[in-house]
Amino acid sequence: MKKQQEQTLTLWGLTWPIFLEQFLQAIILNIDTLMLGNYSDEAVAAVGVANQIIAAANLLFGFVTLGLGILISQLLGAGKEREASTLASLSIGLNLGLGIAVSVALPVFAKPLLQLLKLPSELMADGAAFLTLTGMCSFAPALILTADTILRMHGYVKQMLLLTFTVIFLNIAGNYLFLYGPLGIPVLGVHGVAIATDASRLIGVAIAAIMLVKMLRHPLSFRAALRMPRSVIKDLLRIGIPSAGENISYQVSQIFITYFVSMLGASALTTKIYTQNMTTFVFLFSASIGQATSILIGRLIGGNRQDDAYRVCYRHLRTGLLIAFGAGSLLVIFSKPLLGLFTADPEVIRLGRTLLLLSLVLEAARACNVIVISALNAAGDVKFPVYAGLVSMWGISIPLAYLFGIVCRLGIPGIWLAFIADEWLRGAAMVLRWRSQKWRRIRHAVVSGEVSL
Repeated sequence: MKKQQEQTLTLWGLTWPIFLEQFLQAIILNIDTLMLGNYSDEAVAAVGVANQIIAAANLLFGFVTLGLGILISQLLGAGKEREASTLASLSIGLNLGLGIAVSVALPVFAKPLLQLLKLPSELMADGAAFLTLTGMCSFAPALILTADTILRMHGYVKQMLLLTFTVIFLNIAGNYLFLYGPLGIPVLGVHGVAIATDASRLIGVAIAAIMLVKMLRHPLSFRAALRMPRSVIKDLLRIGIPSAGENISYQVSQIFITYFVSMLGASALTTKIYTQNMTTFVFLFSASIGQATSILIGRLIGGNRQDDAYRVCYRHLRTGLLIAFGAGSLLVIFSKPLLGLFTADPEVIRLGRTLLLLSLVLEAARACNVIVISALNAAGDVKFPVYAGLVSMWGISIPLAYLFGIVCRLGIPGIWLAFIADEWLRGAAMVLRWRSQKWRRIRHAVVSGEVSL
């Protein structure tokens, strides 16, 4: 029986299942790395670089889902549930088309993209194979991401854990079969990891479709997914493109950073991948609070409760900063044994411990950014974070990374110092923007009824 979630949404009621879902998703990245690390350190580096390209490509789906999340939360806050389901249907159609396009492009341009990132020639075969095989199924994460956004904005955050857990279990099982070859199954290495990833995601698409059918009070419409009215798409993308722009700018800047790290050698590249996989768990706390903040602020603004929305952002920001600092401190304390799970290389462990110490300062700034940007986006103030991000990332992060890391020969710790400068300056800019309350004057045509769904 379809039943809309009616209970009052709270920060912790939303945050902990969102955190667990993202935690499980991060685990699969680390499980892949850990299992590949036992297979080959070179495979870890090759797949790590390929995954950066895949992550950047997947951000294209954010053009639709970020705008979708903001509009659905405000529509639900205004009591317009039927309109929210119609918008969800349209968004599924848009992202399916975009996902198919990416599924064609990545296999075709796999080697040129990896060469652009200066992937060493001895790693090219593994990197190209992984990028080609996983890229072919890019439509699957496009659909899963869209379904996740729809259900999450309706408050179904606990139920999404089932989908994530299933995909992860299947991926781990597939990795085991193809990396360790039990029962005479051939060991396929990187190819096997890619096949396991694709298979788990395709099954995830089927589960997501079932959840959408069973959980939404107003059913999705195939007709709405196909007709795509221009006025609605325009309002959706007017929000989604700038909202995704900040994330895309960050990911593209990371491609340049990876190029600089590659100039420092294989040890530096491997250290970067291991360290960022570990600090992902700290970032998850901030990201989960940020997503919960977005849901709550969107509904408050949809219900014309701007004063409450203003206070909620600051309250959640304080919570996020405390949690990020505490989680980062634990990583620093246990840095040596944790890094030892991934590698026995003493140089990688030494560099990794230095980066984790610097990340204690870095992650607090990232917490500020992700929470306040989520609040601004939920309020519809989507352009300012993009402009500030472009100036800071390209005017501060990349030039300082090259200056500190390459010119001044500080190596990868110098690149981390550049990250810290970038994140703290952007964080200060976001807080000042929220404090200005210019977001109160923003209205959306779909929510106000100016555009008919």
